[in-house]
Amino acid sequence: MHPELIKLEKTFKPSILTKIDDPLFEQYQLELWMKRDDLLHPVISGNKWRKLKYILDHALALGADTLISMGGAYSNHLHVLAYVGKILGLKTIGLVRGEQPDVLTPTLLDMNNWGMELRFISRTDYRLLRQYKTYDALPSLKPGQYWLPEGGALGLAMQGVAELVAEIDIPYDRLCVPCGTGTTLAGIINAVPEQARVLGFAALKNAGFLTAEVEVLLSQSCHNWQINLAYHFGGFAKTNAELNAFIDDFELKTSIPLEPVYTGKMLYAIYDLIKNHYFRPGQRIIAIHTGGLQGKRG
Repeated sequence: MHPELIKLEKTFKPSILTKIDDPLFEQYQLELWMKRDDLLHPVISGNKWRKLKYILDHALALGADTLISMGGAYSNHLHVLAYVGKILGLKTIGLVRGEQPDVLTPTLLDMNNWGMELRFISRTDYRLLRQYKTYDALPSLKPGQYWLPEGGALGLAMQGVAELVAEIDIPYDRLCVPCGTGTTLAGIINAVPEQARVLGFAALKNAGFLTAEVEVLLSQSCHNWQINLAYHFGGFAKTNAELNAFIDDFELKTSIPLEPVYTGKMLYAIYDLIKNHYFRPGQRIIAIHTGGLQGKRG
């Protein structure tokens, strides 16, 4: 591991396991625990760091001086990339979906302040970028530039995600995680014990394509997982009063902050599935808090 990354990771706090107490779980004879990856760092939190860790190590080993990636106006991935670039002394370029807003979102403002060059591109061109899936695939890359596909969806990302799973030191039946690109889900599927099943929750609408995306990333054919598509609340970064009320109530009862883009939707889904007898009595469920709390500002 590159010395600068070792130095950075030493500043992180532990990602603890927290048991969530609720009469609902006693009623249905279940346990719910949360893997608190949101605690790692105020900015570089959750699966964003897990995915970037070995990608950054590879980029530094190659002598890269510029990181280029893509995302939306509230992208957790670009937000973290801009911050890490500043810390490591690397240039960063963000290809942002859509027209430049008259007023930058808080996320974009942070990225700009941390030195990321923001390039706004049409939604059509943005979709075309998704075909470039390796670090050197983007056309017209200059020497020293390193390409990260959307969400950091490179094979090296799964190595960091596997470390998240290795830190879980209690037995469990279900591991739940929210899904954007599916990279974190794929890394978890590869790393869980044989008897555990993995349940992903799509954060975006019409996400049936994610199954094929995850299968491409997996090192071998696996049958211990599935993606639930029913709790997107209207689409990516969409929310409603019911979800917001659930998040507020959960935070009040547990003192664990959530955001409505990923982890909030997953927790809502888990509670709803419990009430609908989806899980067998006696099962222990672990939910991954993927951080990204800055997205709450949107």
